[in-house]
Amino acid sequence: MAAGQLAGVATVLGSGLSNQVGAAIGSVAFPVLGPVGVVAVRQYVAALVLFAVGRPRLRSFTWAQWRPVLGLAVVFGTMNLSLYTAIDRVGLGLAVTLEFLGPLAIALGAARRRIDACCAVLAAAGVVALMRPQPSTDYLGLGLGLLAASCWASYILLNRTVGRRVPGVQGSAAAAGVSALLFLPVGVAVVLHRPPTVGAVGCAIAAGVLSSAVPYLADLLTLRRVPAQTFGLLMSVNPLLAALVGWVGLGQRLGRLEWASIVAIMTANAASILARRR
Repeated sequence: MAAGQLAGVATVLGSGLSNQVGAAIGSVAFPVLGPVGVVAVRQYVAALVLFAVGRPRLRSFTWAQWRPVLGLAVVFGTMNLSLYTAIDRVGLGLAVTLEFLGPLAIALGAARRRIDACCAVLAAAGVVALMRPQPSTDYLGLGLGLLAASCWASYILLNRTVGRRVPGVQGSAAAAGVSALLFLPVGVAVVLHRPPTVGAVGCAIAAGVLSSAVPYLADLLTLRRVPAQTFGLLMSVNPLLAALVGWVGLGQRLGRLEWASIVAIMTANAASILARRR
């Protein structure tokens, strides 16, 4: 493997770790700001970063360009809000694992091979194990994780459309800006209802930087150095990283069955990508 590719691998793994550490730090602010307040701050940070990078020319957008951009803005906000609320209820590892089913469903839905059917069965088994009925099961939290997964799948499909209709990253920047505007009254309501502390705001900003700014810029650099399929394969470690960060940083311990489910879903994604490469 060339030095550039090794750097790309290190970058994508660092990006995934940054994303999960940011989510963990953001969860520290939940008691003060709530998941909604933390997501609002994250949307503001994402908008600032993407506007600085993309510099969208909003006045030149046509209605055919605005339609998918507006849809992307709604999906972007809903995805982060459902994910962070799920993290608050079921923990970082399980929430991110359920969210990861979104891109996995996109990958498996486009394939027609036996290996993909096996991967789908393996992933489904992992989901069934995670959502098995127990006295302590938080079905709302699990449902929000699945909502985040469907939003991530929609996010991927809308991003493809935006990428075809809007040059560069202007579409993503515009969507982030619209999403931030939608969360502006939410942020005001949170501040009036829950007076924030400096520490809580700092954690929310750190979540925005680590979970939005750093991964976005790192992904741009990585995709220039490694193939898209390799990138997707490396993304498979995100559920594991989330579970480890939740365990080490937040004390969120998982049982053997939960760990087995996470590994099953990761394996399903990795196997599907490796089979596609061959």
